[in-house]
This record gives sequence, C-alpha cells and structure tokens, in this order.
Amino acid sequence: MKLIEKRGEYKGENGKVLIIGGSKDYIGAPAVAALAALRTGIDLSVVAAPEQAAWTINSMSPDLITRKLEGDFLNWDNVKDVIELAENFHVILIGNGIGLEPGTMDLVKEVVERLPQPKVIDADALKALQYAEFTNAVLTPHSKEFEILTDEKLPEDLRQRAELVRHFARKDKIFILKSPVDIITDGSAVKYNKTGNSGMTIGGTGDVLAGITAGLIAQGGDLFNSAVAAAELNGKIGDYLLKKKGIGFTASDMIELIPVIKKKMKI
Repeated sequence: MKLIEKRGEYKGENGKVLIIGGSKDYIGAPAVAALAALRTGIDLSVVAAPEQAAWTINSMSPDLITRKLEGDFLNWDNVKDVIELAENFHVILIGNGIGLEPGTMDLVKEVVERLPQPKVIDADALKALQYAEFTNAVLTPHSKEFEILTDEKLPEDLRQRAELVRHFARKDKIFILKSPVDIITDGSAVKYNKTGNSGMTIGGTGDVLAGITAGLIAQGGDLFNSAVAAAELNGKIGDYLLKKKGIGFTASDMIELIPVIKKKMKI
C-alpha cells in the first residue's frame, strides 16, 4: 500500500485528522488516538473534546492541538461547532473516550450522518449508530460492540463470523472486527489479520488502531486497504513489543513504534 509519493510543502497538505471524543471520565483515549494518527505521518492531529478534558490533553503532549467545547461531556449543544470545525479536516475519528451520556449519543448520530468525509468510528460511538444512516466510514468494533451495533451474536467459528460481518459491510462501510484474528471486510472481500497477541488486551490498543486507520486514510489510502494495513501494522507493533518487553507493554509504547514498523512494512 503506497500513500503519499511526494509530500507537500505546506502544513496540512499531508493529511489532517480531527478526533472527536473525550469526557470528564475518559481523557487518555482521544490523546492516544490522536498521537497514533500523527505518528503515521500526517501533518495535523486535532482533538475536539469537552473543555476540561481538552486542557488535560494539552498538558499530556505538546504535539497535540485541542478545540475546547462546553460541558463535561460532548452533547447536542456542541453539534454546530463540531460540524463547522470538521469542514477543515480530511478524516474524522469519533468515539474515543466519548462516553455514553444520552446527549453524547445524540451528537454522535447527528455528526456521523451529516459529515461527508471519511470517518473512523470507534468505541462508544458505535453504540449510537444501530439505526443511523451513514456512508464513507470504517467501523472498528470488538465483539460486544458489534453485537450492540447489529443486534446479532457472533458465532465462534471464524469463517461463520466473517460471513456475518461481511453481511453488514459495504464498499463505503468497512468493518474491522477486533478479535484474536481480526476480520476486515467491505462486504465483498474479506481479509484476516493474524498479527497481534494477548498483551494487546491492555487498554488503549484499540485507540492506537483507530488512530492509525484514520492517519492512513488521511494520507490518501482508500477505506478498505487502509483498514487492512492498519490492522496488520497495529498487530506487528504488538508482536515486536511482546518479544522485546514481554506482557506489560502499553499503548504509549506502541505509539512510538508506529513510524518504525510502518517503514519496515513499506506502507
């Protein structure tokens, strides 16, 4: 998968990702996702979050820009600001640390349905979209999130699981089902990702995957191939860290290795 062959000269030409997430309860998740996106090689990674969470994210890394929104949780009153802000970004990542407040779920559905650009939908945002109508998205559920989103229970058999996930996917609605063997499908093609290990059950690895996916799309990758490459890259980073550190590596450890392993994979 080849992305930008010649990098632009101006800030923003090489990809801009907006991460919509965070809450008073969950602050690290959007920061992890934003840093992961930045490490793929994009120019700008901006987090739109509730004000207090956004200030904390600023203190976590000087590399991150935040847009501070009113409230402890994102809510309907933030919809207009989020829609206007999103106009200036190539890719939207929504859901990391966003929480399950009713007003937040309303915002997620409205934003996902209205924004035309590519979207990566992760974590709690998936739980707002069972009856939503949207396109141009990569969805990254684990098994429980998939069952909430589709109201279907996943079978144990890998091939049967893949067939069920494929049934809900489309060319403009890609699924990455996160599991011991990831299933990536566009409703036609099905790819299996067997990289990764049990050390990646630690919190934050899904945020890394979501950030990588958004970053690859922002650099010109199509939805399906970006999803396939992101799953493999994320898993290979985890496998490298397992060999070097054993069980106990963190999402922060993974972020540092994104450009290294990405270069080896020639993405």
